[in-house]
Amino acid sequence: MRGAKNAKKRLWLWRWRNNPLRRHDDIVEAWIVLAVWAFVAVGGAVAGTVTAQAADEVFARQRAERRPVHAVLVTSVPKSAARGGAADDRRLATVRYTAPDGSTRAGLTRVDSGLSAGTSVVAWEDGRGRLVSEPPSAAAAGVEAAVLGTAAACAVAGAVVGAGAVARWRLDERRTALWGREWDLVGPQWGHRTG
Repeated sequence: MRGAKNAKKRLWLWRWRNNPLRRHDDIVEAWIVLAVWAFVAVGGAVAGTVTAQAADEVFARQRAERRPVHAVLVTSVPKSAARGGAADDRRLATVRYTAPDGSTRAGLTRVDSGLSAGTSVVAWEDGRGRLVSEPPSAAAAGVEAAVLGTAAACAVAGAVVGAGAVARWRLDERRTALWGREWDLVGPQWGHRTG
């Protein structure tokens, strides 16, 4: 049992063991692979965490800054026709609302379709009185922050793995060229070639 564990350990670290067939490029490749995995693990985790926290802060700021206001539709919004599958039954419409400074303003916001002019609707405004979209709920913001964090981690991991693959490809090209040169030196000593 102990011999099997030592054999696995030797197999795992074969690139660093002394071996007469080991070349410098083998050691370089081993370090590249180790660095790639380290950067994927650490860099991906850091990028994902930072992105998720930044997105969550943005969504929290939106929830804190935006407030609902009562608005009145200026024009009627026709009922939308469902086109294959689930249709979004919200459309942009012009509404009239009162800004924080007390002035009456008009602007575009998304409302349910099928409403007539003069209907009271809820719109969302920022601290400067501009109409904005409704901020995501805490649960929706958490999901979106997690998705953005995962995407950032995958992007970093993909970039690092791609860079590692390019480096290993260049090493393979170099090894192939070296083997070709060595074969050109040793091949004629073997005598008659076929073909």
